[in-house]
Amino acid sequence: MRPTRRALPGPSSRHVLARGVVASGTPKGLIEGMRPTVLLFDIDGTLVTTGGVGRRAIERAFEHAYGQPQACATFRLDGMTDRAIVRTAITALGAPCTDEAIDAVLKLYVAFLEEAVAQADMSRYRVHPGMERAVDTAVSREGFAVGLGTGNIRDGARVKLSRVGLYDKFAFGGFGCDHELRVELIRRGAERGAERLGVPLSECRVVVIGDTPKDVSAAKGIGAECIGVGTGAFTAEQLREAGAEKAFRTLEEPGALDALLDS
Repeated sequence: MRPTRRALPGPSSRHVLARGVVASGTPKGLIEGMRPTVLLFDIDGTLVTTGGVGRRAIERAFEHAYGQPQACATFRLDGMTDRAIVRTAITALGAPCTDEAIDAVLKLYVAFLEEAVAQADMSRYRVHPGMERAVDTAVSREGFAVGLGTGNIRDGARVKLSRVGLYDKFAFGGFGCDHELRVELIRRGAERGAERLGVPLSECRVVVIGDTPKDVSAAKGIGAECIGVGTGAFTAEQLREAGAEKAFRTLEEPGALDALLDS
C-alpha cells in the first residue's frame, strides 16, 4: 500500500547547503533564517510562448492516428498535462482509451513537435521577459534547486526549451510523464529538488511559477507557494484571485525577482 502523501509543513530552523551538507549554523552562501528552496517553472505560457507548435503537433498526431486533427477542439489545453490532453481527446472521439493508445499518440506527437519547432517562426517563439534572468540568478544561488514543473512529457519539454537554449539550465523536474495529475507531477518535481539539495522535502521552501489557475491549485495541493505570471491566458489579478501568493505581469516587474528568491 502506498504511504499517505502529506503537504509541506512550515518553515524549519535548520539550514542546508545546496550540496546537501546539513549544518546547525548558517552555512556559507545562505543568509540566517533562509530555507533551502526548490523552484519549479512551468513551460508553456510561463517560460516561453511557442506560437502554437504544441497544438499543431498534437493535431497532426491525431490526424495520423485517428484521422481526426480536431480531436482537441472541444476543450482548453491551458494547464492540462500531455497525458490528460490525449486521454480527453481519445475519449471524446469515442475510441478505446488505454495507456498503450495514449503512449502511441504521444510518440507521434514528439516526432511532429520536433518538426514544428524546427520550422517555427521565431518572432512568435520567445522566452518571456525576465525569465532567463530569474533562472540564471536562482541557479547561481547557494541553497536553490531550479527545475521544471510542467504538464509536458519530458521529451516535449526538451524539444520546446532546447530551441531557445533553456533546457540545459534545468537539472530536474516534474513532468507529464511522471503523472497525469498536475498536483502529483509537481509533488514529484519537489521531491527531486529536495533530493538534489540533500535534505528532506519538509525542510524546503517550494515555489511553483506558473501562468494558470491549475498551476496555483497544484502548488496548493502540496502545500507549496505559487508565484503567478500574467504571460499566458490569465492576468496577474486572476492568478492572485485563484490563490497565488504573488503574481506579476512578467518577472521583469519590480519586486518579482525578490519575491522569487526571498526564502
